[in-house]
Amino acid sequence: MESTRDKLIEILSNIKDGYISGQKLSDELNISRSAIWKHMKELEKDGYEIEAKSRKGYRIIGFPEKPSENTIKWGLNTKWLGKTVIHRETINSTQILAHEYAQNGAEHGTIVIAEEQTKGRGRINRPWNSTKGKGVWMSMILRPEILPQQAPQLTLLTATVLADVLRSNCNVDPLIKWPNDILINKKKCAGILTEMQAEQDQIWYVIIGIGLNVNQDKDDIPEELQSKATSLYIETDKTRSINDFIQKILVQFEKSFNVYLEKGFKEIKEKWESYGFRIGEEIKIKTLKEEWKAPFLGISEDGALLTQSKEGREKRIYSAEIDWFHS
Repeated sequence: MESTRDKLIEILSNIKDGYISGQKLSDELNISRSAIWKHMKELEKDGYEIEAKSRKGYRIIGFPEKPSENTIKWGLNTKWLGKTVIHRETINSTQILAHEYAQNGAEHGTIVIAEEQTKGRGRINRPWNSTKGKGVWMSMILRPEILPQQAPQLTLLTATVLADVLRSNCNVDPLIKWPNDILINKKKCAGILTEMQAEQDQIWYVIIGIGLNVNQDKDDIPEELQSKATSLYIETDKTRSINDFIQKILVQFEKSFNVYLEKGFKEIKEKWESYGFRIGEEIKIKTLKEEWKAPFLGISEDGALLTQSKEGREKRIYSAEIDWFHS
């Protein structure tokens, strides 16, 4: 259910010019004018600059850069994603907190965001460096009505969403390294971690974690990772709003997710392959049993990497050590 604060934010964000009177807000929200004043003070704590003039009312004259529940919801143009926002300044991992909320009944579309993660993690429990205030550190709680074996498709869908947002807004050419890394100039800029709780034929919930390096400069990236990792600031020499980026991701994800539920995986698969790093090129593959070179042919419906066996037959790879950068 929409809270009074949410309704207040919606009303204020729709006023492009001028003031809105305390009386009008009081009438629309069905609360006292002193309650309106208290809500305004809470918004000021988040960093909003609010001008209040007698006989005119209120208007917003300055917006905070810092992500918070209020700033993410301000002007967010989605129907179900991000309507509930859980925000922490510092946390071990948004993924861990999202699991706790999901297990306690958090609704479909709830998001968890943090300004800093002390134990951010990627796939195979690899650590993820999450510089305070300089990236998007977010987990989304979803309750999709799809079969558990289709869940890997959501990772691939999320990768296309991030690639679309980066290409549309940052003047960069992102590529997706299978299955879930976003590269710019062959360096990792973002990663995705998908986890779920399910029974054999039913998903209870899926959590999709996104880590996106936005405003880090070179010194923010550990020296041992500087040859492998990058940020939008390093690539474009431009600082960007974290709030704005979170909103753009949420809007694009909701749109793509709705299309996926309606039309299936085909369009997502085609889009993923259009961004696929080294598709059509030879890659070096190493499994527990063998090692060989073969062309990267694309992805399958279940998210597997399509390639060829040593004998030239089509082969699906679900887990392997792949040398993407050999010449």
